[in-house]
This record gives sequence, structure tokens and C-alpha cells, in this order.
Amino acid sequence: MPRRRATSADQPRRGARHGRHGRLGRSEVVRPPLAPLEGRIDRFDLTVGTAVEFLRGTWPELQEVRFEIGAMPASEATEEVPRWYLDRQNRRIVLFRLPIERMLPPGHDDGTHRRMAIESAVFRAAAEYVGREPWDLGHDH
Repeated sequence: MPRRRATSADQPRRGARHGRHGRLGRSEVVRPPLAPLEGRIDRFDLTVGTAVEFLRGTWPELQEVRFEIGAMPASEATEEVPRWYLDRQNRRIVLFRLPIERMLPPGHDDGTHRRMAIESAVFRAAAEYVGREPWDLGHDH
């Protein structure tokens, strides 16, 4: 009996992504590197949030105060770039991320010093808002 050639109707249809050995079009074994889950802005937000949480638990005057994060202050002709803005009428404190993070002394631009500068700005802005010194914002006072 003569052999019959297989027709396309007899063979199961292979997906268009498979080649001769079934490997064409497969995804790579190693995926491309992902972006870091925490960027500089995320770390800034987290540091501000934890400092604010501590301050609100310590000082009742800050319970209703809204802490906001801005990139840069409005341009003003002053000698020093402000790190925060206080709006007592609307009960809010705006912290400016770029001046706080980028205007560190030379040699202090690392994660630890950046975090300390952020926490310091939050404490100093909150102290100015309530009319006290920053070192008075602890549990003992």
C-alpha cells in the first residue's frame, strides 16, 4: 500500500509563534531588569510620612494640620531657598522636596544624610508652625 502524504487537515495546527522546533517566538528566560520599586520621590514621601506620624502622635496641635509635598517653592528674590511653607490659616505645611534633598552640604549626599535632612525639615517646619523649638517636639515635652 502506498504511503499517503499528510495534509494540513490531518496535522494539528501549530501556533504561529512556534518554529520548526517549537521554539520560535518564546519569551526570554531572563526578563529585562525592572525599575526599582522605590525611587527618590517614594523614599521622600515615606520619610515625611513617618516623621509626620510621630509628630501627630506627640503634639495634638498637629492633628488637623495637612502636610503636603511640593517640588519647588514659587520663585522669590530671597537669599535663601525656602525648604517649607506654612499656611496657618488653612492649617497646612508644604515641604519642598528639591531644596531639601538637593541642597545638602558637599560630601553629605547619601541616603542617610538625605533622610536626616528630610526628617529635620519636617521637625523644623512643624516646630515653627506650633511656635516651639524643634528639639521640644519629643514625648518628654
